[in-house]
Amino acid sequence: MESKSFFNRGKHTFSIPAKLYKINRERLCERLKNVKDVTKNAYVLLKGGESTTRFCSDHEPIFRQESYFHWAFGAEEPDFYGAIHVDSGKTTLFPPKLAPEYAIWMGKLKTEAEYKDQFEVEEVLFGDQIAKFFQTAKPSMILTLYGLNTDSNKYSEPATFEGIDQFHVNQTILHPEITECRVFKTDLELDVLRYTNKVSSQGHKEVMRQILPGMYEYQLESIFRHFCYYYGGSRFQSYTCICGSGENAAILHYGHAGMPNSKLIKDGDICLFDMGAEYGGFASDITCSYPVNGKFTEKQKIIYNAVLKANREVLKAVKPGVNWVDMHKLADRVQLEELKAAGLLKGDVDQMMVVRLGAVFMPHGLGHFLGIDTHDVGGYNYGGVRSSEAGLRSLRTNRTLMAGMVLTIEPGIYFNEKLLDEALADPERSHFFVPEVIDQYRGSGGVRIEDDIIVTATGAELMTDVPRTVEEIESFFTQRPQPQMPLPDKISEMFAK
Repeated sequence: MESKSFFNRGKHTFSIPAKLYKINRERLCERLKNVKDVTKNAYVLLKGGESTTRFCSDHEPIFRQESYFHWAFGAEEPDFYGAIHVDSGKTTLFPPKLAPEYAIWMGKLKTEAEYKDQFEVEEVLFGDQIAKFFQTAKPSMILTLYGLNTDSNKYSEPATFEGIDQFHVNQTILHPEITECRVFKTDLELDVLRYTNKVSSQGHKEVMRQILPGMYEYQLESIFRHFCYYYGGSRFQSYTCICGSGENAAILHYGHAGMPNSKLIKDGDICLFDMGAEYGGFASDITCSYPVNGKFTEKQKIIYNAVLKANREVLKAVKPGVNWVDMHKLADRVQLEELKAAGLLKGDVDQMMVVRLGAVFMPHGLGHFLGIDTHDVGGYNYGGVRSSEAGLRSLRTNRTLMAGMVLTIEPGIYFNEKLLDEALADPERSHFFVPEVIDQYRGSGGVRIEDDIIVTATGAELMTDVPRTVEEIESFFTQRPQPQMPLPDKISEMFAK
């Protein structure tokens, strides 16, 4: 049956059918039927995110749905529950029962029938009916979600309701099974991810059209966020925008509360913009690096081309059966070879690999799963062991690739003072460096090139569409219209009037 209900932000944006979530629920039920400990007449019970206020105030932050719940139901609203009958797939959604006066502040309150049509589920009951529902259903077991997210090291919060202790509740079965479902994307999910990449790619190009020396980093963040929301319907960003210029480009998660993209961008700075729009709960994650003035220096060109070569070598190598740890090592090797050829390093690259020298320049992992979360779940599902080696321990997955997985490829080279000083003080690694050449790059920041890919049956599909080669970037800047954004000194004049 085709969906009659869709999520979109207007006719110009992508329409996500309710069928997408029905298929996800069906996939989950099929997996659970093959788990021997799941008995007949079992139910899955998931809890959505809760409405909240900021600290002790009455200010409500913009609500974003809990990711597992979104994967199964697609509901944007808070305080929902959802039950799925494993044997039949029959779904019952439980929106919160709100007092009539809520309509004054929140708009028209939907009926159970309206919710049923919106989400295309078999049944809707308000949340005050959960206990009665299960008393009538007499489930053999209720499967709730409890498990570790290996990226955040936080545990999911299992659903509960008053009276749940009357039933047999299992908190261990559901998490690895629903997580594995999320690792592999359906065709409908891939279409949404392609859309988020189109929006974000265009957003990055809009930043390239408007950037000028003398702007602040946050102004470029603002341009990206506005473009993606205004044109793409993306109310949320997938993560906090990273807009590092100059030395800030070597700070991996720059843009945080202590460093909120607040530096003035100087002529000659290389910029690293890691930004991705979210649409309908699905993420994108793209990083572009280029000089603010659109013209690479020879040193910038050396580092940029090394990172781009690593990115493209991995892209060519990706296919089912390839291990992601090997892809990280491939990127490491390419970058070390290029740094040696440019005179920053000396010695045997094989020995550099043994001492994990690549982690001095790329301390993060090569990439990660992407989906409803930017760092999507399942990287170490079923107890996969994380490496303790430098660089490799930062990998968010160590799995062998399979068709239907979606990942980022994001090699980088950074001149981070702390990491360089530590390595130069270490006899095991210091002899590989050419210090007088390395010193010429200190303070220059870094380069990251991040693309989003789908693993296909024969290789990889590149979803990201931005200028990538030095020639493409420089040509883009040459051909762009003259930016119209007033610089900070002109803005202050405008506010003074």
